[in-house]
Formats: sequence, structure tokens, C-alpha cells
Amino acid sequence: MSVNRNTPSRRHFLKHASALGVAASAGSVGLNTVLSSPAISQSRQRWRMVTSWAKGSAGPGTTADRLGQRISTATNGRIEVEVLGAGALTSAFGVLDAVADGTAEMAHTASFFWAGRVAAAAYFTTIPFGLTPSAHNAWIRFGGGQALWDEAYTPLDVKPLLAGNSGANMAGWFKQPLRRLDDLKGVRIRTAGLGGEIYRQLGAATVTLPPSEIFGALQSGAIDAVEFLGPFSDRALGFNQVADNYYYPGFNKPNGTAEALINANLWSSLDTDVRAAVQNACDAENDAGLAEATWFNAQALKALQAEGTNIQALPADIIATAQEAARGVLADFADTNAMTRKVQQSYAQAVASLSAWDGVQS
Repeated sequence: MSVNRNTPSRRHFLKHASALGVAASAGSVGLNTVLSSPAISQSRQRWRMVTSWAKGSAGPGTTADRLGQRISTATNGRIEVEVLGAGALTSAFGVLDAVADGTAEMAHTASFFWAGRVAAAAYFTTIPFGLTPSAHNAWIRFGGGQALWDEAYTPLDVKPLLAGNSGANMAGWFKQPLRRLDDLKGVRIRTAGLGGEIYRQLGAATVTLPPSEIFGALQSGAIDAVEFLGPFSDRALGFNQVADNYYYPGFNKPNGTAEALINANLWSSLDTDVRAAVQNACDAENDAGLAEATWFNAQALKALQAEGTNIQALPADIIATAQEAARGVLADFADTNAMTRKVQQSYAQAVASLSAWDGVQS
């Protein structure tokens, strides 16, 4: 259901009316008092940022920490952000609901986690064989992607913003080497997004796990392989201690956009200058996160090679079959509903346009 951005929803009002400096009467909300909130004055607020990552974890966790600091600094202390790791206030996959219902003011997460609720959300993190990080940023900022993102998220009661990027992913860690397509059959791999459907079509069995549970599952044998991010984050999580074989390219995730989610009514209530400061802080961290990932992925890859990890390209028949499978998966997915078709059309136009530009640059 769409939300009137000029009138706080009842559930948000009950939880956070005082945070927005609103006085409510018993007749307007059915209560004689207004519930307490994290705001400390009408012009100064405390926000809780819930995240889908372990606090301070390499890559997304450090991006979330810096984003909180950026917002506090950019707003000159008018918004003080407390960053909470997954599980501190809500689960890794519970952050969307926490922001929507006012339990938290904002979140740092990834859009494809919500594709089960709004299918088009998948496009705003990454699409198999799709846009690279710089191309994705171009689509969001100048190709109409942000307007579509806002439209797709209207039913979720949150405002989405670019807020970090882990860069292109690796294809994954495997306990057993892959020599041919048949070696994927029956392999239990933790993955996320539409790439998971492609791995299924290649014969693997996919498993969805929050980041904090991946290492334990790989170590215990509950899964045989994991696809998460790139060398920087993967090595920090210790996957190389359990699996020896690390494959590229990350056809399933050629981009790694993270998103900031802000309660939609809270966002619309902010003064124009504060809203601009939050937007600028997210933009700055989006760029910094990608730069960090690019630099430290290179350093971590070198370290993994020195430590004896078997780093190699996926067999050619796996890539060829994955490309063929992706065509069907994406075509079927685009027909999920009208919103998804609309986003797919824009995304496909961006791929075509930006690929043509890349072609004359190479």
C-alpha cells in the first residue's frame, strides 16, 4: 500500500512521534501519551542504524561505521547515528521491517535480500552478467534508476539510497575443485540474489544464510561452498581456513551495491539541508566503499595466493552454461510483475548504452 509522505503512518507515529517533534492528542492516535523516542531535541536526533553485517566486519561493516560518522559530521551533530551490528536490535534479515515500523531510523543492507517481497529489489544490488559498479552507479544517478528504486520501495515504507559498494564478487569458495560442469551437481552453496537461481540450474543446491552464519556452516559441513563478496571480506571471514579453491569471475554478482534505508516518513520530515547532508554522506560513502574494496581486494588476493589458496578461473563449460541459463532466468524474472518489467527495461537500456560506450573506450 502506498504511503502519504506528508502524513506519518500510524505505526511510525506511535513509535516515533516525539522524535519528529510532533505533539499528538488522544483523539488523533487513540493514546493519551506519546511513546518515548531516541530524539534529544526538536533539532537534534539520535538515529539507530541497524545492519545486516557483523559490527565492524571488513567491507560492509566498516562502510556502515563510516556512514554513521559521515552523517553525524555532515549534519553538524543534528543527527547522531548509533551503528548496530546484525543481531544487536534485529536480525540481519529483519532490518527492513525494523526501519519500516520505526524500531530503527535507518539500516545498512543489500536490496536483493528483499526480492521475495518486491522482486524488482534484486536489480538494485546486482544482476548476473550485468552492470559493473561504475555502470550501476551511472544508471542509478543519471539513468533513471533512483526514481525506479523509490517507486519500487514505496510499499515498503522506506527510502533507499546508494551507500557503499563491495565491487565485483568472486564466483565462490569450494571445498572440492571444479574441473567441469558436472562437478557442481549436488554441491550445497550459500549464495544470494538471482545468481543463486543460476547455480541451481547448473546443478548446485543453494542455501540462504546471513553473513554471520556462513563460516560456521562451511566449517561444519552444512554447506560445501560459499559465494559472498571478494577477497577482502572473504578472507577476513576466514573462508580460506575451510575451503582451498577460490574461483573467478563472479558472473553471478558483477557489482556489489549496498543500500541505506531510511524510514520514509522520517525522511520526508527532515529539513531540506539535513536531507541533503544525509544524501551527500551516503554518496560519499558509496564512492569510498568501492575505493576501499578495490584496494583491499587486491591486497587480500595477493595474501591468499601467498598462503596457498588455489585461485583459478571457472571451467569454460560452467561459464558458457551459466550465460545461457542467465538469459532464461532473467527473462522469466522480468515477467514477475509490472514493476519488475519496468525496472528490467530500464536496466537493459542502461546495459546496452553503457556497453556501447565501454566498447569505444577499450
